[in-house]
Amino acid sequence: MSSLNVQTFYADAVLFDMDGTLTDSIAAVEAAWGKVAKDIGQDPAYVIAATHGKRAVDNLAQFKPDIKAHEMDDEVQNFEESILFFADAYNMHGPGSQLNSSASSPVLISPLSSGYATPDLSISPNSSAPSSRASSFVSPRRPSFASKLNSMLTMSVVPEASVYGQGPQFEDSIMEEDQQDIIMFEANQKKHVLEAWQQEAASVDRSVRILPGVKRMMSSIPEGRYAVATSGAKTYAYGCMTRVGITPPKVTITADDKRLKAGKPAPDPFLLAASELGFSAKNCVVFEDSPSGIRAGVASGATVIAVCTSHERKQIEHAGAHFLVENMEKVKCEPCADGRLKFTVQL
Repeated sequence: MSSLNVQTFYADAVLFDMDGTLTDSIAAVEAAWGKVAKDIGQDPAYVIAATHGKRAVDNLAQFKPDIKAHEMDDEVQNFEESILFFADAYNMHGPGSQLNSSASSPVLISPLSSGYATPDLSISPNSSAPSSRASSFVSPRRPSFASKLNSMLTMSVVPEASVYGQGPQFEDSIMEEDQQDIIMFEANQKKHVLEAWQQEAASVDRSVRILPGVKRMMSSIPEGRYAVATSGAKTYAYGCMTRVGITPPKVTITADDKRLKAGKPAPDPFLLAASELGFSAKNCVVFEDSPSGIRAGVASGATVIAVCTSHERKQIEHAGAHFLVENMEKVKCEPCADGRLKFTVQL
């Protein structure tokens, strides 16, 4: 290996981007933005390209401008839980699930609780019809379910909930059964509306993966000398890292950190991460994969190493990175006796 292809430099600390740099959840992220695009009638390819490397809050504000300010935190969390649903669906509900080996129509159980983004999947596909009930006596013919539904919806008096939290109390047992039928009917209607995208999510393996060289790199840096600064909010960021065995460092700057005035490509996330570690960003190394992230790192004054893990070289080579490598396996970090970190980059 020629010395012309190897460069060495020193730094105080390391600032990692997360997705596309430490982890690969691109497939799940793109599926989630693709779903948003379909929901708002936009071209998925356009929305996916426009949102990469940017905060969900900024992207949602752009593509769903009707979201009110006080609703945005919940919308971001719902969206990021949908990313994790897409990441987990194949192994939890699809061909990768052991549950499917013992039943042709498995009961789907959601790992999340996120309203519309990750709906409750605990209702069996076979439970859409009201169950039959055995009786010890012969009762008159009961009205059709449609007429029962209409009668229940037009009642002027609805039983109040018990003060002990046991739900509505009915004097008529048949009326109580009808109420349960209607609850089941409404739940199954909701399930059928959402079933198509859930089934598609489970059909493709979009699992989160750790990228090459990451484990070795992170283990070579002393504790307290590295941080994560990501465009993902806490739900998504912590969810991705823990899924691949990365313990989020004490200094993990996420997009929902209220101290941030702006997200990437502004330098704010990296400046805050460096400050929290107790170092100047100018003496730090930034690992990034996206054009907006690379520009943020350069703007912070850090030495930027760009990895070609989510973009082709030609897509990021003009973003301003100091070094451009295939992946983190091309970079070595060694702590020095004077406290500095020595980096060796194979170009």
